[in-house]
Amino acid sequence: MGALASTTVDLARTQFATTSIYHFLFVPLTLGLGPLVAIMQTLWLRTKDEQWLRLTRFFGTLFLINFAIGVATGLVQEFEFGMNWSVYSRFVGNVFGAPLAIEGLAAFMLESTFLGLWIFGWNRLSPRVHLATLWIAVLGTWLSAYFILVANSWMQHPVGYQMVNGEAHLTSVWALLSNGFALRAYVHTILAGVIFGSIIMLGVCCWHFLRGRQVELFRKAALLALIVAVPITFLQLIVGNRFGEAVTSAQGMKIAASEAQWNTCDPCGFSLFQIGGFTKSDETPSFSITIPRLLSYMATGSFSGQVQGLNQLQAKEQRKYGRGNYIPDVRVIYWAMRVMAFAGVLMFLVAALGAWLYRRKKLERARWFHRTAIAAIALPYIAATAGWILTEMGRQPWIVQGLLLTSKATSPNVSTTWLGISLGFFVTLYVILGVVDFVLMRRYARPEEAKPREELAAPAVTY
Repeated sequence: MGALASTTVDLARTQFATTSIYHFLFVPLTLGLGPLVAIMQTLWLRTKDEQWLRLTRFFGTLFLINFAIGVATGLVQEFEFGMNWSVYSRFVGNVFGAPLAIEGLAAFMLESTFLGLWIFGWNRLSPRVHLATLWIAVLGTWLSAYFILVANSWMQHPVGYQMVNGEAHLTSVWALLSNGFALRAYVHTILAGVIFGSIIMLGVCCWHFLRGRQVELFRKAALLALIVAVPITFLQLIVGNRFGEAVTSAQGMKIAASEAQWNTCDPCGFSLFQIGGFTKSDETPSFSITIPRLLSYMATGSFSGQVQGLNQLQAKEQRKYGRGNYIPDVRVIYWAMRVMAFAGVLMFLVAALGAWLYRRKKLERARWFHRTAIAAIALPYIAATAGWILTEMGRQPWIVQGLLLTSKATSPNVSTTWLGISLGFFVTLYVILGVVDFVLMRRYARPEEAKPREELAAPAVTY
């Protein structure tokens, strides 16, 4: 029976992980591309430059395709909570009810309603009102992200609650909404979204440059992408670094696993790469390239700060929660951390190099950079996926940190057979949706889709 339960938990985790990771491939691009499109439309309204209108319609189409598929994948998560994780749903329902209700009834309604007005209001609303609908829709997407992260961050760092009959009950809405972990995670996620939008916009522009099509038009978009990408990618490196302090305070096991730090150190170095050292039977790496004191700074804000080791944290949690293994998969957490960090550095370097080429008036002719920027479109997806693996798997074996174990949170009456069937169905569906998204995005990102002004259904409203 134990093996069966374990299999059920593993299948339920795999299904939810598949849904969550796939959904988050669309969310950050929505968060980042929306405001960039709104900026383009604002520039068109202020300057009357028809090229900004063409760019608004062009990138707005990509934004809408991504938004639509993101919504479809996000709805599945809501059903999985109740169907596969009923124990968890009962446990957190009195806490999650507030932020999830606000997200669904207020933020999502706000973004979907005003996005609909923007889609169908080109020839019906005045230019200023039409622009306002897009900015409000963007605000709605950012509010949605906040309330979702409030719920997720409570799982990472529970606050404002009390236990009643084995269930968590909310005692302070303010504590929930102002959770320091949530605020830091929100800033980190919004910056990631803006990076998504700017890096992908730059890659699309370079695709056009590489083919020598609509160069004058996409030079404007490339400049906007670079103006945004250079400072934001750099700022994200700083914010991500400082986020480590919040993680250390709330989840010391996660930060220790991200460095495969088995014993407490003071000060602690951060390894760029290591071989071995990922298991209890092999704690010492056979090879490592380490930056001295960097982990101490990332985890505590001080280059001489102490970081507790996995062995010491395991002993502490056993004393507090009882016998068991509280160490996550160290190898996965270690590499997820580095994939995320290295991808972030590469995006900054690509953006900085692009800005240098633009300043030297070489961006449109540097074909080697065009290919680099096109390939760099994959980097935000890689970084975001690695970041969520680090966030969620680093919390294991807890589904709610310190309160509820993942192994005790699944629905008792859901069989492994039905979980396996539904997992196969979802994977097939996601593959189909992924192909549809790729085909549509590629179709509407082709040079011939950047049609001349007279072929656009532009607003027929006079100023």
